[in-house]
This record gives sequence, structure tokens and C-alpha cells, in this order.
Amino acid sequence: MMTDRVIFVCTIVVAAVYFYATTLIPSLEIGDPLGPKAFPRLIGVGLLIAAGLLFLEMWKDRKEQAPQPLRTGPRDVRHVWIIAGVTVWTGIYYVVFETLGYIVATALYLLALMGWFNRGRWPANVLTSVLFGVLSYVMFLKLDVNLPKGVLPF
Repeated sequence: MMTDRVIFVCTIVVAAVYFYATTLIPSLEIGDPLGPKAFPRLIGVGLLIAAGLLFLEMWKDRKEQAPQPLRTGPRDVRHVWIIAGVTVWTGIYYVVFETLGYIVATALYLLALMGWFNRGRWPANVLTSVLFGVLSYVMFLKLDVNLPKGVLPF
């Protein structure tokens, strides 16, 4: 599909820009030999792996499917509204991030997205959202990354 190709190219471009940005992070002469560049580069590697997996999926699907005509109609408009909604929700997440704190803002952000894209599975959605927020917060604490505490006392 054309959409997959656009996502693939955008992911590669974002990864390239991201890797370039990691070269601009100053290296420390003392302390951890990996320094502050390790985690951002790990994210960049994750982006490249995701792009590679998408490429493999596109390659497999191309062999299995015949070309399909281009669709237009109400469904295409719905996709635009979904993308707009996710964009607005992400903007709200950025606005309330400092006030609510990392754990609460992230859990609410993920819960809303999972509630929409993974409908009807509320126990799994709540558990995943909360656990991701808490466990990633703990991981960032271990890496000495300061995140906003917000409304939570810890």
C-alpha cells in the first residue's frame, strides 16, 4: 500500500534526523563511558528496526496481493479525522505533561488511545497504560532522567 511506503520513508527520514541530532549531544569526559548519547541512539535503533519490519511486511504483502484500486469516500475522511484527533490528543498531552506529571499524563494519554484503537478491552488497556507509565518512569529514574512528578507525591 502507498500508505505503508510513506510511513516507511518517513520513519527512515526521522531516524536519520534523530541520529544526526544525537551527534550534537555533548560528550562527557567523566562518568559513564556511554554518556548521554546511549539512550537516544537506542531509540534511533528502535526506529530503524521498526522501519525494517515494516519493509519486510510490505515485501511479503506485495507478493501475496494483487494491485487494488484506489479507494475514496467516507472511510478516507474518517482516517483524516482519526489522525487529527490523535494529533490534538498528543498536543493536549504536551500541555498537561508538567502539571499532571509523567506517570499520570502518560497513563491517561495511552488509555485514551488504547480505548479508541483497542476497543472493548478495558482491563487490559488500563493495566497496560498504568504499568507502562510507572515502569518507564522507574526506568528513567534509574537513568537519572528528571521527569515531572506533577500531582503524585513521589
